[in-house]
Amino acid sequence: MRKTINLNKDWRFSRKNGGVPEILPKDWEQIDLPHTWNAVDGHDGKGGYERGTYYYAKNFRTPKQPLEGGRVYIEIPAAGQQAEVYVNGKKAISHEGGYSLFRADITSLCHEKEENLLVIACSNEEKKGIYPQSADFTFYGGLYRGVNLISVPETHFDLDYYGGPGLWVTPKVCGRDSAVFEIAASTVNTDENFTVLYSIKDADGREAAYAVRPASDAEVSVSVPDAVLWEIDNPYLYTVTAILQRRNEAYDEVSVRVGVRSFSCDPGRGFLLNGAEVPLRGVSRHQDRLYQGNALTKEEHYEDAAMIKELGANTIRLAHYQHSQDFYDACDEMGFVVWAEIPFISVFQEEPKAHENCISQMKELIIQNYNHPSICFWGISNEILIGGISDKLIENHKELHDLCKKLDPNRLTAIAHVSMTPLDSPIHKITDVESYNHYFGWYGGKMEDNGPWLDHFHKEHPDICLGISEYGCEGILTYHGPDPACKDYSEEYQALYHEHMAKVISERPWLWCSYVWNMFDFGCAARDEGGVAGRNNKGLVTMDRKTKKDSYYIYQAYWSKKPMVHLCGKRYAMRSGETTEIRVYSNQPSVALYLNGTLLEEKRAEKVFVFTAALKDGWNSVVACAGEWKDSMTLEKVDKAPSIYVLPEVNERAEGVANWFRLSGDLDLKAPMEFPEGKYSIKDSMEEIAKSPDALSIASEAVRLSTNMKIAPGEGMWDMMKSMSLENMFLMAGSMVPEGFAESVNGKLIKIEKI
Repeated sequence: MRKTINLNKDWRFSRKNGGVPEILPKDWEQIDLPHTWNAVDGHDGKGGYERGTYYYAKNFRTPKQPLEGGRVYIEIPAAGQQAEVYVNGKKAISHEGGYSLFRADITSLCHEKEENLLVIACSNEEKKGIYPQSADFTFYGGLYRGVNLISVPETHFDLDYYGGPGLWVTPKVCGRDSAVFEIAASTVNTDENFTVLYSIKDADGREAAYAVRPASDAEVSVSVPDAVLWEIDNPYLYTVTAILQRRNEAYDEVSVRVGVRSFSCDPGRGFLLNGAEVPLRGVSRHQDRLYQGNALTKEEHYEDAAMIKELGANTIRLAHYQHSQDFYDACDEMGFVVWAEIPFISVFQEEPKAHENCISQMKELIIQNYNHPSICFWGISNEILIGGISDKLIENHKELHDLCKKLDPNRLTAIAHVSMTPLDSPIHKITDVESYNHYFGWYGGKMEDNGPWLDHFHKEHPDICLGISEYGCEGILTYHGPDPACKDYSEEYQALYHEHMAKVISERPWLWCSYVWNMFDFGCAARDEGGVAGRNNKGLVTMDRKTKKDSYYIYQAYWSKKPMVHLCGKRYAMRSGETTEIRVYSNQPSVALYLNGTLLEEKRAEKVFVFTAALKDGWNSVVACAGEWKDSMTLEKVDKAPSIYVLPEVNERAEGVANWFRLSGDLDLKAPMEFPEGKYSIKDSMEEIAKSPDALSIASEAVRLSTNMKIAPGEGMWDMMKSMSLENMFLMAGSMVPEGFAESVNGKLIKIEKI
């Protein structure tokens, strides 16, 4: 029978690319898995992180085989971003793609009665032809999901097919109270003596159905009477076990958990689960944690899922790559609807090898995760039009969609459009459903632009199922103030933004999905904004999972069925002025606010309750009551709020824009823009502009002032943004770009000869 042996303990690790050792090196660092060498530098804000080829080594013994001809496999759930595996100095397998499982049959490379040396060379170096190439997150290197050894008889369920389980189950609702389980298994080295025994057990372990098939033709449809549906509030799971039998002896066994559900999307009704309208409202999630990187344990994956469940979300977009099987399992158990995707993101590569890598990663994603009932959507790409559009890009998207339908005709394909994707773009109507990443109110425009934009798209394309795949803004716990504004990075503005977005979304049930970007702050070594470098701080929760920001609770008020009340502004603890505003979030109809033990006011409102209070000098006790549910905080009235509450760049940016216009005084900003041949202009990409130091100086300063982002060759977000034109950047920034600003930038650029 099959044995799976965990090899996570007692490895040796070297940052030196010294090649494959012949014996276990004693002077290498001793570590346990999961492990990443970017646990700290992947988000510590020092401007970069180690990207190289590093080595892991371990001695192991092969398990004793009771039957002659048994096989031994090495199984690696993920290795960021590429890996080569060696056993006793001989190469067993190489793999490209940092997020999916892969295996290798190492039987012929092993010594049966002595120790074997396993060496794995991992690399997160940039390599053309492998996605992701450039994106807004850190590409952590390492064996961050552990390593397993699998021992099987010569005849076994297939371990070689794109890392799949060898067993695939498609439960289908059939009539009112029954279901049909379509089951397929793939076996190796069987003959007419082998059969496959299928057993379906319910959540209590009782056998609900049974079937037997010849191993050479193991497909079967099994009827399950009185089937219980998998639903968000009752994620009921069946266990399907397949036993590879030879007469009275079981040779191999695999089990998967599945759920019975039907789902669809309708442009006017949104998402439907088991025939009922269920608006999908949730969050996106990256897999890393503070000073751990992506090397998480099973328990930590489940903690993340539980925190999202506590929020009241019913869906998760798992961005921007294949996540751990542990997290998909948690989603199955907790009742989340999942959007799973590959890292075909931001920068499109024309070369055929890149598309082959997309195909390979999509196959691995679907084949390895086919049985998870939580997964309803396969994501094809994210913001891939940042660098423009081409016939080849459209062709590749169509091929990916067709591949998904071939491998899994029952699920829907999805795409996440960059905000500036035109309404008439040929990228539309390739996938089954579509979504936009919109940051109106942060990177461009006003938060009030979101609703009208959604309504306009819905009117223009009434036949497209539309969702919001990303929206959000930065919130840093240090910054506070009575007048929150876009790009001040304050916790108050983030909360105000999400108050507005939660309302906009709730008023449009036809949106099939909405995903806050992001549930947790996450690592992006290239970022440097808001006074916190190395991270994206749009999370509703801090990267260490220790602190829920105020914005977390507005969604709890909208989505959670459990009664709750939350006082905002607890970290805005020192306040000046005659009065101060106190905001309360609750899903209850009324809230009473007590100041220093005295009832200040009781209000009725929908989710957001706003009070004005006059604090006394010194310490003040504030208590919010919604029936029997209460929350409290302590505030101090001061003459002047601490200077740390305001990010210095907020004022500097306003002064910088004023200075820009002062220096542009000789330009006619009302004249039509010109784009003379041979001169730079805002229509050129940043990469083209970078050929001239003078043009780059103008463009970089313009981007910093209009978007608060620093872009320079080889630094920050350059690789992701270099293919964008200044014109498109200004379009994305919207109302953040002052009137006449684009004209002034163009007026300066057209004075410079192209190099």
